[in-house]
Formats: sequence, structure tokens, C-alpha cells
Amino acid sequence: MTDADITTATADWQAWQESWDRQQEWYLPDREERFRIMLDMVEALVGTAPRVLDLACGTGSITARLLTRFPDATSTGVDLDPALLAIAEGTFAGDDRVRLVTADLKDLHWAAKLPYDSYDAVLTATALHWLHREPLADLYGQVAGLVRAGGVFMNADHMIDETTPRINAAERAQRHIRMDQAKRDGILDWAQWWQLAAKDPVLAGPTARRYEIYGEHADGDAPSAAWHARVLREKGFGEARPVWCSPSDTLLLAVK
Repeated sequence: MTDADITTATADWQAWQESWDRQQEWYLPDREERFRIMLDMVEALVGTAPRVLDLACGTGSITARLLTRFPDATSTGVDLDPALLAIAEGTFAGDDRVRLVTADLKDLHWAAKLPYDSYDAVLTATALHWLHREPLADLYGQVAGLVRAGGVFMNADHMIDETTPRINAAERAQRHIRMDQAKRDGILDWAQWWQLAAKDPVLAGPTARRYEIYGEHADGDAPSAAWHARVLREKGFGEARPVWCSPSDTLLLAVK
């Protein structure tokens, strides 16, 4: 099924998931590699049947890969976006391993909505750059309170080292050459994907609500990996460092 066909198959949640994946991969060609390393470290540190909090879960990309690799895992997905949560709800309907929670991570009391007080692993990807540093640091303190002793937190996201401006500029230029070619080959970008969702009979309402919440895109920060590691240690994690990186992104792992 192509992206253009999705509007005629509103109940095909797998098609929406695949379309979301393709759109995200336009920005992140090594997205699956990040997920693989993330789950490698989950297995290494907390085993193959973890209780996971999928933080800012979106459509449930992490949860889907978690359950495929670890069938005995359970996942709580939390997000505020009504359209992406609608896709997640459709995807995981009837799977008692998955709980989905609507909550705003900038609300200091969001964790009270979770079904559990603690988790073996809290995982997130390409989401927390929507937050500025101060609310992100506050969120890290809340996450530290949710991760059990010996548990893990992982964040895969844009983490920009401002001490390397020439490297950053070269990487960005090269990345945009590739992205421009992919666009010419017909890949949907962020704005086009949301335009498609807005035309769908099922997703049109949730998409309109998500624009009321977020607008076009939040204006957050992308501090360096060193900043993330330092703040996570300050907030209660014993160890924190990158375990994978690409020219533009980092997977940072913290252990409680």
C-alpha cells in the first residue's frame, strides 16, 4: 500500500505505522539501528521481560519493536498527541501487554496517571527535543523517580555539540543533500504526512486537536550529549553516557 492509498483504508493501522516509519526515516536513515542498540542494552541490563515506559510514545514505534523482540515484555506508552495516540490505540488494540496514557510531560503530575510506580526501563526517541532545557531537566528528575534501582533510561535524539560548528555544518549540508534527493523520489516529509492525516476520516479530528496543542512544531532545545549525561547524574542516575551515535544523533543510556 502506498501513502496515497491510506486515505481509503482508514482502519489499516499497520499502513499508518509504516507510513510514519518512512516519514521518520527521511530524517533518520539509521533509525532502526538506534532501536536495535536500545533493545540490546535493555536486554543486557534488565533482561528480556522488562516493564517499560515508552515516553512520548507517538505511534508506539519503540513498543512495537520491544514486543516483537521480547514477547514477555510489557509497555506503558504515554503521550499527549491525540492523532499519534489514535494510531497507537488502533495498532495495539486487544494486546494486554500495552497500556496507553494521555498526559502532558510538562505537567508536574503526569506520572500520577501511570499504572505503575516503577519501571525496569524508560525509553524515548526523537521526542524530548520538543522541550527546553529547564523543563527537560525537571522531567529527568521525574524519570529518575520512576526507574527502579538498577533500571535504565535511554534517550535517542538530536544532541548538538556546539563546540564543533564546522563539523555540524558539514553534516547538516550532507544530510540535506540526501533528504532533497529522497523528496524528489517521492518521500513524504513531516508537513506532508500531517496533511495526509488531516484528510483521513478517522484521523482528521485528532489531527486538528494536535495542532491546537502543538501548532506546527514545538520550539525546544537540542543540548549536547554531555549536558544530558551531566543532568541525568545530577537527577539521581549513577552512570550516564552515549552508547551509540551517528553524525547527528545520540543514544544516551543512564543506569539508576
